[in-house]
Amino acid sequence: MSIKAILEQMVNEQLAFVVGNVSVTTYTSKEIQDVITRKKELIKTRKAEVVKCQAQVTIVRELTFGARKEVDYIVHFQYLVDQIGLLYVEEERVERRIILEKEQIVNDSYIEYVSEPEPMEFLERDVTKGKGQYIPYKYNRLEAVKYAEAWWNGRNPAYKNFPDNCTNFVSQCIRAGEVPMTGYPTVRKGWWQQNGQWSWSWSVAHSFHWYLSGATVGLRAQQVEKPEELLLGDIIAYDFENDGRWNHTTMVVAKDANGMPLVNAHSSDSRKRYWTYEDSNKYTPRMKYKFFHIVDNE
Repeated sequence: MSIKAILEQMVNEQLAFVVGNVSVTTYTSKEIQDVITRKKELIKTRKAEVVKCQAQVTIVRELTFGARKEVDYIVHFQYLVDQIGLLYVEEERVERRIILEKEQIVNDSYIEYVSEPEPMEFLERDVTKGKGQYIPYKYNRLEAVKYAEAWWNGRNPAYKNFPDNCTNFVSQCIRAGEVPMTGYPTVRKGWWQQNGQWSWSWSVAHSFHWYLSGATVGLRAQQVEKPEELLLGDIIAYDFENDGRWNHTTMVVAKDANGMPLVNAHSSDSRKRYWTYEDSNKYTPRMKYKFFHIVDNE
């Protein structure tokens, strides 16, 4: 059996586990089994059902060391979800790596990308008294969401791409929503990307969270208490370990049948994913969230 055939068999058995009561494949690592189990429980908790699902496997790299092989591959999952009569398609594109010895899988894991930390003590917000009236704008939520849908699993060549691309992607979405950039060319100040440069707040989740928490010029946001208060085009920040370091950023692109956010994101690329991220390999029971409503500055 070819490596791709082995991968396709494994992934199809994982999908069968999501929609039925079959056992998960013995090829599947405990880490991935735990993720799939949490996804199945999350769907049940939301009173939803996956009525159809499929996946496409793409091998992107193979290395051979004698009897040992290392294979990087991408799985594009698609789930047709029925939640109390609301039908929608959820998608996810994950990158994994398997290790084979004598054609047997001995390890299967997610490929991790870690962003470089930035010196937080040197960051500067754009702050003035009042509403920051010197840079007026009206956030175009429709255009922001259209961009999030167009590029959820792609990379716009007009922008710098990062291995850990979640905040860069959300910043691009907001920019498509006609929010002005500020702070150029100081990397520790404002929110911007231009001329092959960018601010920390544009591309790093922790910096972006810090910026949204207090800036009053240019891009501005108001923190709300509940996820159902968010509108399309609003932002969710994630601290996976509850250690004070904000790791991830997503954009709300839809609401489910209960009025709860569905989000698009990069790293892993996701479309209309349920906002809690319980079905992520990054999830921990300690995870904290912050909900940011982007405000107009008219």
